[in-house]
Amino acid sequence: MATSQDDMNTKLTFRLYKDGETNEDWASWSDKIFNEDTSHKCPTYVHRTPPCQGSCPSGEDIRGWLDIVRGIENPPEGMDWEEYAFRRSTDANPFPSVMGRVCPAPCQDGCNRNEVEDYVGINAVEQFIGDTALSNKYKFEAAKEDNGKKIAIVGGGPAGLAAAFQLRRKGYGATIFENHATLGGMMKYGIPGYRTPRDVLDGEINRILDMGVEVKLNTWVGKDITVDQLEKDYDAILWAVGTWTGRKLPIPGADKAQNVLTGVDFLEAYNDGRLQLVSEKVVVVGGGDTSIDVASVARRLGHITEINESDRPENIVLGHTAHDVASSATRQGAQVMLLSRSPVKDMAAAEHEVNDALREGVDIVDRVNPMEVIHDDKGRARALRVQKLEDDGKTPIEGSEYDIELDLLVSAIGQGGKLEGFEDLGNDHGFIDADQHYQVPGKPGHFVAGDIVRPHLLTTAIGQASIAVESIDHYLKAENLGKRPKVDKHHFNLLNKLRETGLEPKDYTHESEWGTAAAEWAVHNYEDRSAHEIIPADELFLGHFNYTPRLKRHEDVPSADDVLGHFQERMKGLSTEQAREEADRCMSCGMCFECDNCVIYCPQDAVYRVPKNQHTMGRYVATDYARCIGCHICADVCPTGYIDMAMGE
Repeated sequence: MATSQDDMNTKLTFRLYKDGETNEDWASWSDKIFNEDTSHKCPTYVHRTPPCQGSCPSGEDIRGWLDIVRGIENPPEGMDWEEYAFRRSTDANPFPSVMGRVCPAPCQDGCNRNEVEDYVGINAVEQFIGDTALSNKYKFEAAKEDNGKKIAIVGGGPAGLAAAFQLRRKGYGATIFENHATLGGMMKYGIPGYRTPRDVLDGEINRILDMGVEVKLNTWVGKDITVDQLEKDYDAILWAVGTWTGRKLPIPGADKAQNVLTGVDFLEAYNDGRLQLVSEKVVVVGGGDTSIDVASVARRLGHITEINESDRPENIVLGHTAHDVASSATRQGAQVMLLSRSPVKDMAAAEHEVNDALREGVDIVDRVNPMEVIHDDKGRARALRVQKLEDDGKTPIEGSEYDIELDLLVSAIGQGGKLEGFEDLGNDHGFIDADQHYQVPGKPGHFVAGDIVRPHLLTTAIGQASIAVESIDHYLKAENLGKRPKVDKHHFNLLNKLRETGLEPKDYTHESEWGTAAAEWAVHNYEDRSAHEIIPADELFLGHFNYTPRLKRHEDVPSADDVLGHFQERMKGLSTEQAREEADRCMSCGMCFECDNCVIYCPQDAVYRVPKNQHTMGRYVATDYARCIGCHICADVCPTGYIDMAMGE
């Protein structure tokens, strides 16, 4: 049956050559293939980092755990694949349930499958792994023996908790000092519970604490305990204090009115249960994920018509009082407007979060620049004067100023640190400097990770914590830190896999023969470039992959009419069958996924499957170089780019 024009235009998106292009190298296929051994090159099996992992700030072995879920990589004896996928995932990031829900997924933006039809739903599968782990009560294991060294971790957010996890795995004692009443940091106080369900977040936190992590809550280092005391009591200090100071609007009148708040303060008051309603007209200035969360929370909370002065949201947020009448009052929907300098398509917030906010009734006005806060006769903000901008989001349009009426104004334009008690660690911008190893320059024994280095994603903070722990380990062992790898990730390690499956090479013994092809102390015709190279789509054989639409999670995003009081979780997980089906769309870039193309198409039968008792992930095929003529067909038909014509260079 012929392919329809519609299918040709909308489904079969991969094309090696575009209309009008010619490829002179392949003018004659027979001349290229049947030309004997003139290339002097034979296949080498090369492991490279896939772009999903290269785009992941915490460096997860995404391809690895997708291959486990889909059934290509098998777990060790006595472990089910669900647990094995969890172990591989959390080697880099101990929060798969949380990340699967809220991470904006730069891994999916980088996914090579985008060149075929659509990215792999990495977040959806990660949520499945995390939720299954919580359901099955999987635990983390600390090192079998403590090494006697103790590390102080200042801050119990994503960076601090991830650092505690990695430290305990290495046998270090870890004590978290947290100035809030509970752990979680911005995962708990900066993200609404309908995005990070509290039972999920607490479950993943408690799994880390169960490794033997000591916690001191309601403790501000620099006030309740001095830095000098920490330096005496601990072998190293990791600063993971986050950024809890919201940036105020740098315009006239913004610092005078009490009803002008920051997004950080607004969300903290909501997430700790103090803030239960907002005003009738709320204006949020921003464009990033924090501004979206503020606007969405405001739409859910709504307002009440008759409100006492003490119940105004600014008084609650600033800690002057607490709501005690909101639950019994009849609420109405709040009018919520989000202002952005950038066009909507260029906003820093994740695209699906912007779309959700629009569906929930948030009015997003782009290409405007706040100019001045206008006050009423009582000194409260009553309007925000803005100026329209050109499509570039930068150039003002003369004479375009107008006022937006409001009852509450929230600034969500950036954050900085609260460094009271340890100001000498900070720089001029309210952050803490870090070198490539996440050491604090000029402060031996002090390390830093998370937003206090530079505000970014949760996954970024987790990745920095992992590197900082490695640096602490080297520092306390008096080892040279050297240079970080070019591709600084948690890579698949073939030697570890061989050990796991009982196929570890034998100890080296000196042999007089030059050849090593039959030696059992070497891993033959394999090269690991994962620390140096990320494999692009043009090194894959994309024509191998059929059009397979992404299997999307169901999202419970309320409409504008239903959003008031809607605090149910939005992101619904995949079933086991759905998770395996979606994982099967992974193209396993840079690693063999056992498709047999190279074996089938080799005209010399030079490429062969290794014996079953020698087979494991990454060791599925080998080459008989006595038969190979260097025709490079195996490399051309390898979907994953795992084969290079390099032997003989």
